[in-house]
Amino acid sequence: MNESGETEKQDRLETADIMKLLPHRYPFLLVDRIVDMDGDRSALGIKNVTANEPYFQGHFPGNPVMPGVLLVEGMAQTAGALCMRFIDAFDEPPIVYFMAIDKARFRRPVFPGDTVHYHVQKMRNRGRVWRFRAQAMVDGNLVAEAEVSAVIVDTIETE
Repeated sequence: MNESGETEKQDRLETADIMKLLPHRYPFLLVDRIVDMDGDRSALGIKNVTANEPYFQGHFPGNPVMPGVLLVEGMAQTAGALCMRFIDAFDEPPIVYFMAIDKARFRRPVFPGDTVHYHVQKMRNRGRVWRFRAQAMVDGNLVAEAEVSAVIVDTIETE
């Protein structure tokens, strides 16, 4: 709590915290922790890429490369957790859906043993729609970038 008695939001999310905000689970949770959060404006997501990731069995045998679409998904998950963290209290947890990918570019491959840093910066949000500029970096080198949009919806019941 701060001096005025309000609960402050932490500027770091561990895997358990991220799983409270997003529905993703192994093997599809593609961000291990989120650090350096600046309100709802920006954050840094971190993914430690290991040789035992299931997609390496087929992408590509003998020359494992992390699929580019999973880099975009990791950027989107980082952005989604950031915007979900700033939703006011809710009766039923809402869900964040990936809405659009624009200007995606892949610069170099990501291999087992790499640590990917997902840099996301809010471009804007209007109501329940958020837009982020995102970059994936390994050892300070740009490996992928995109603009991603998400929408937050109320939980949908299925029968």
